[in-house]
Amino acid sequence: MNAPQPIVAEADAVTVKSWLDAGQAVLIDVREMPEYQRARIAGATLVPLSAFDPKRIPQNGVKVVLQCAVGARSASACAYLQSQGYENLYNLSGGINAWAAAGLPIELG
Repeated sequence: MNAPQPIVAEADAVTVKSWLDAGQAVLIDVREMPEYQRARIAGATLVPLSAFDPKRIPQNGVKVVLQCAVGARSASACAYLQSQGYENLYNLSGGINAWAAAGLPIELG
């Protein structure tokens, strides 16, 4: 029997934006460099899943929000970090696509 997968906390784009604006969270983008170069959320730190290094994830008491394009890769990264003892993790529900759909700003190019 497989071990149960950890439950990953989700946060919607508007909530994450409010956390970022208030300095209550950091945003980690787990997409690959070409995706990041095309479009990104301002202030996001790139930690690509292909070379994922948990040591690059802050553990300073603020919320850590992981994001990708649609929320699948970042959910996997959240689950992995939880298995390594990290806390206060959130997955950006719907990823950068949901962020853009909510009318929130994206940096291009």
